Amino acid sequence: MQKFTSEYSENVRMLDRILNTDENFDLIKKVLRIGPDELTLYYIDGFVKDGVMEKLMIYFLSLKTILPENANKAEKARKSAAEIFVEHHVPYVETDTTDSVDTVVQMVLSGSTVALGSAFGEYAIIIDARTYPARDTGEPEGDKVMRGSRDGFVETLIFNTALIRRRIRNPELTMSYINVGKSSKTDIVICYMKDRADLEYVKKLKSKLEGIDADSLTLGHESLAECLIKKRWYNPFPKIRYTERPDSAAAQLLEGSVLVICDNSPEAMVLPTSIFDFMQETNDFYFPPLTGSYIRILRHVVFWLTLFMIPLWYLLVNNPEFIPHWLDFIVPRELGKLPLIVQILLAEFIIDGLRMASLNTPNMLSNSLSVVGGLILGDFAVDIGWLIPEVILYMAFVAIANFTQRSYELGYAFKFMRILLLVMTALFNVWGFAIGSALILILIATNCTVNGKHSYLYPLIPFNGKALLSLFVRVKKNDFKAGNAKTA
Repeated sequence: MQKFTSEYSENVRMLDRILNTDENFDLIKKVLRIGPDELTLYYIDGFVKDGVMEKLMIYFLSLKTILPENANKAEKARKSAAEIFVEHHVPYVETDTTDSVDTVVQMVLSGSTVALGSAFGEYAIIIDARTYPARDTGEPEGDKVMRGSRDGFVETLIFNTALIRRRIRNPELTMSYINVGKSSKTDIVICYMKDRADLEYVKKLKSKLEGIDADSLTLGHESLAECLIKKRWYNPFPKIRYTERPDSAAAQLLEGSVLVICDNSPEAMVLPTSIFDFMQETNDFYFPPLTGSYIRILRHVVFWLTLFMIPLWYLLVNNPEFIPHWLDFIVPRELGKLPLIVQILLAEFIIDGLRMASLNTPNMLSNSLSVVGGLILGDFAVDIGWLIPEVILYMAFVAIANFTQRSYELGYAFKFMRILLLVMTALFNVWGFAIGSALILILIATNCTVNGKHSYLYPLIPFNGKALLSLFVRVKKNDFKAGNAKTA
């Protein structure tokens, strides 16, 4: 680690060279004369609080000397000149001193102001008077509630931690800071309740984060997740659950979960993760227990239907002898010009194509074009014989039902599993359906996550009856867990 020297002019030249002050227009170097002494400030335009720094500079220029005249000999012997200057002449809440060049460079590039003084020797002063461009803490688009708070996480780390602190005023709430990435130097916070979280798991998680050897976390939480978990490309099930809601995050903490919050990312990782956690939503807890339980059970039923309904229908159509008399209507009268399995797969791809197109369509046109495009494509596909009405009906149900839970990763995982089940059924009929179902269970059970003592199938494996019941039934009014079935 590089250290400053006792020569002020050499320290200034060193920072000028490292920070490229002559080439970077937004990196400001400001020199102030304070009596016989000199003070050099470094900061980035756009990160600094202009009003605060203007008042500080006016105050610095009013001084007669850097070293305070009222500092006694004992104080001078015990503390460095930089520390004495901070205590007597820097009226700001967040200040520090350091002799590390690396620390100073990182703090300047992070938005803080650094001061070198001709009387400071080998020390520099860090004034954390930074502010970041940020949007309003409005309600997340992908996680809305019919009742409840309307604020959400943003891309600024300190705002997100403040939103959690506002809800949990307990000294046991701990926010531990870690810096990751050689180039990005991304700020990361591990948030947990000391008296409720598994401290051994927290220690293990910290060790993993500190051991990450990455150049940058350009994609925020996704880059971080890929560093934490060994990827298995063949297993599409989500490894980590996220939330953009501070009320949900606070509830998770009170249930013993651990949050990982990453700067530049408007969401928090919730650890440990179970597949059943994805099937609960914040809305469940903003309604009375009976209503919340009904919504939760309905979500489970509908979403699991998206996985098995179409493959099961395809199996029954291929084996009409399995169909009871009262279900004869599910057999299509006409099968169309293409094989049924080709029609279903074609509909899967068409729906994804329309979804991708809607993401890139201007907002003023997206709704109308999506509706018109779907109607025209569906109508013409039936007229020319590409698709039959039954395929369009079932695929429309699946496409809409996917939105009963908010995880796009889980939605696509079920989509891939549905295609696997369809292909296996088309190849091996009943045995294919059975083998495909077994493969899905194996992929879920062996999914690699950042879980501690519990598996991805908790509370089913290992079995916890009370936690399993809470996945389907909300008994108490005050059991606000917002998606966590006592996973910690």
